[in-house]
Amino acid sequence: MSGFGLTKRQLLSTGALALPALAGLPRVARAAGSITVVLESEVVVLDPHATTAAITRSFGYQIFDTLFAQDSNGTIRPQMAEGHTVSADGLNWRFTLRDGLAFHDGAPVTAADCVASLRRWASRDSLGRMLLAAMQEMRAEDARSFSIVLKEPFPLMLDVLGKPNAPVPFIMPARILPEGDGRITEIIGSGPFTFVRDQWRTGDRMVLRRNARYVPRAEPPDFLAGGKVVKIDELVLKTMPDDSTGANALSVGEIDYMQYLPFDFLGPLGRNRDVRLMGLKGIDMFQGNFRLNHASGPFADPAVRKVMWKLVDQKQVMDAIGIPAQFRVEHCPSFWMCDTPLETKAGGEVARLDIEGAKAELARTGYKGEPVIMLEVSGSISQTAAHVLAENMKKAGFTVDEQVMDWGTVLARRARPEGWGLFPVYANGVDMMSPLTHFYVANNCSDYPGRSCDARITTLLQEFVKAPDAAARKQVAEQIQVAAYDLTPSVIWGQFSRPAGYRTRLKNLIQSSFPMFWQVEV
Repeated sequence: MSGFGLTKRQLLSTGALALPALAGLPRVARAAGSITVVLESEVVVLDPHATTAAITRSFGYQIFDTLFAQDSNGTIRPQMAEGHTVSADGLNWRFTLRDGLAFHDGAPVTAADCVASLRRWASRDSLGRMLLAAMQEMRAEDARSFSIVLKEPFPLMLDVLGKPNAPVPFIMPARILPEGDGRITEIIGSGPFTFVRDQWRTGDRMVLRRNARYVPRAEPPDFLAGGKVVKIDELVLKTMPDDSTGANALSVGEIDYMQYLPFDFLGPLGRNRDVRLMGLKGIDMFQGNFRLNHASGPFADPAVRKVMWKLVDQKQVMDAIGIPAQFRVEHCPSFWMCDTPLETKAGGEVARLDIEGAKAELARTGYKGEPVIMLEVSGSISQTAAHVLAENMKKAGFTVDEQVMDWGTVLARRARPEGWGLFPVYANGVDMMSPLTHFYVANNCSDYPGRSCDARITTLLQEFVKAPDAAARKQVAEQIQVAAYDLTPSVIWGQFSRPAGYRTRLKNLIQSSFPMFWQVEV
């Protein structure tokens, strides 16, 4: 069980794809074949420490590896680590690496690489910064061991080092890490696939190749933990101009897997005998949010932000997108997702569509008709969500400037403190089910797109970390949510799942909202 007190329920099989019981996995697997997949978008940012974008995390898990990893039950298990010890007072931790770990260029993975990677990652991550605040020293003891000495106990140590929430604490060679805020330029990890730079075609495809040096763990694969045995030669990440083109390509066999199927294609694809649909529930669903910019523009005014709660009806948004009833929750007021241990309605009574009430409330603020710049990803379901909100905002008296672009441009634009007002987005439930990992709450008072900040939330997050049990954590989570509804870092527009689809020629594909290809066979 995770130290967050939360369980990661993961579907590892369906009736048609029973994952075989694997025992005594070989240390090295022989690969064969190539598969072509379409992920949620093109991989634009290759440095997984530099962004919380899910597509970069998906890329990162193929290329890099982690010291610890989460299994399907939410348990944190050793991955690159062979093991660890901790002193009786909880202040001295020592970690030892598995033997035989090597980077893609052949250099051995050392404890010094781990220390450098963790320092870089922690300075950019909300949980990592909590670890740094509790830390007195982190140092390499020898080639395979490093220690972390704490000023005060930090019970979430393994949960933080093994968390699947972006940015993930991936380990990289110390020599490729730039100083300051720069991004890595050499994409070298120690994970199951290697990045083939000379076959990278922006706007078309990216090729990943089996890492022949990779030494998998001996245990069976289990979500992000266990033995990652690659059984294919090559993984091609194909870029498609739109979801419809991708769905058609899947239907006729031009691609093998599509991460997010358009909802209006589910019927025909479900009747295709050569295609399987991956239906997921619980925290394998997604949460949609409108992220507001607190740093500049109209939403720098707290009173203007609060008006937004009266302009979103989750059912209206999901109806417009065309999400079938079986793939959504009609209304979920919980920042921490519904059907999760921390689900709560606290503070959520303000989230009710009331355009006339919003109009009157907006008139009482200092808003003078300044344009709200809305960043939209062309052709995405979030763009549809944006259209619905824009119409409601206009009725309430807002001036809305809808600007359409690709996701990579949104990532670049949202990083600036000015020049935008809001953008629609959706994220994996595994990222949003805890105050410590929810993008728009956990990154409180940090240099994170939107730059929302509330001293109450900072204090409550610290209380959540120190809470003695699940019941106490739930109480604190409710208080955090009340403060979040007041602060309005984002406005929730729905909880839903996006079924993936794959050709039946793929065997043993883990059923997950995370795309994982290290054990799939053709």
